[in-house]
Amino acid sequence: INELTSPGARFYLGMAEDADVGSNSLKGYELETNEYFALEVKERQDGSKFAELVLRRALDREREQNLHLLLSALDGGVPPRTGTAQLWINVTDANDNPPVFAQDRYRVSLREDTPPGSTILNVSASDADAGTNAHITYGFGKMPTKVLQKFLVDAERGSITLQEALDFEDMRTFSLAVEARDGGGLVAHCEVEVEVQDVNDNPPELTLTSLSSPVPEDAPVGTVVALLKVRDRDSGENGEVSCELSGEAPLSIEASSGGSYKVLVLAKALDREEAAFHELVLRASDGGDPARTGTARIRVTVLDANDNAPVFSQAEYTVRVPEDVPVGSVLVTVTASDADEGLYGLVRYS
Repeated sequence: INELTSPGARFYLGMAEDADVGSNSLKGYELETNEYFALEVKERQDGSKFAELVLRRALDREREQNLHLLLSALDGGVPPRTGTAQLWINVTDANDNPPVFAQDRYRVSLREDTPPGSTILNVSASDADAGTNAHITYGFGKMPTKVLQKFLVDAERGSITLQEALDFEDMRTFSLAVEARDGGGLVAHCEVEVEVQDVNDNPPELTLTSLSSPVPEDAPVGTVVALLKVRDRDSGENGEVSCELSGEAPLSIEASSGGSYKVLVLAKALDREEAAFHELVLRASDGGDPARTGTARIRVTVLDANDNAPVFSQAEYTVRVPEDVPVGSVLVTVTASDADEGLYGLVRYS
C-alpha cells in the first residue's frame, strides 16, 4: 500500500471457509488491534461472509515500513473454533519528504591565495524517502555569473571547489545558493557564505601627483616641493604604509591632512652652487609579514638665484708703467668670476 493512500481506502481480504454447517459454520472475522486499519465484514446474498481491510489513518513509510497483523476467522460453535491468517502489509514509498540540509547556513573563510582546484567545503543533505525519491543531486541556484565562475559544486558529493583565483581587493565575500534536489523533484536550499581573508599580495603604490621643479635656491625652508599619493590595496596591517627618504637631499617627508598623501618639503636652504640637482628615492613599506615595498624616484633641479657677487681673481693688482707708454696701450688685464649662472653669472667691468 502506498503511503499516500487516502484514509477510507478498502482492500479485499478474501473469505475463510468452514466445512461445518449451520451455527457451527463461519460467523465473522476479527483483526488484531492497531492504529491504522479497521475490519469490515460483509455478507453476500448466499450468506457467505468476507472481510475488507479499511484504512482509517494515513500511513507513513518513514515511521513504519511494514505492518504485521493477525486476521482471525471465528465460527459459531460452542466452544468456537478459529482460523488465522497473517497480514503482511508493505508500505511503499511516496516522495513526500523533501531533502533536508544538515545546516541551513554554512560559513567558510578562505585566504585570497587559495589555489584554484581546492575543495573549500562539503555540504550534505538527507532525504527520508527511499529509492530514487531519496537520491539527491546538488547544484547552484540563481546567482550572478561572476560568482558562478568562481565556484563549482559536485552534483553527487556536494563538494564545493574553487575554480578561479580570489582577490580580496576585488570581492571580500561571496554568498552561494546551493540546492539539493531529490529524484522526485523536491528541492531544498542552503546558503554558503564565503569570507575572503586578505593576504599581503599588493605592494604600496606611490604616485607623484605634483612636483615643483626647478626650485629656486632661495626658496624658504618649509616650501612644498612635491605631493605624493600613497596607496596599498591590502587591508589592516597589510595596508598600513610608512615612508622614508633615502639620499642626502635637503628634503623631508610629512604626512598631509588627507592621510593618504605625503608632502616633500625643504628641510634646509638650497645652494645651487653646491648641488645643481638632487635625486632621491622615496621608499614605502607596508605592515605585512613579510613586508612589501614600493619606491619612487624624484629628481629636483635647483634654480639659480643671484646670491653670489663677482669675485676678482686678485684683490689687488700692481702695475709698473713707463711714463712714455703710448696712449691706448693695455696696462693690465683683470679677471672676475661669478658662481651664478646665466645673466646672473655674466660679469661686466667698469
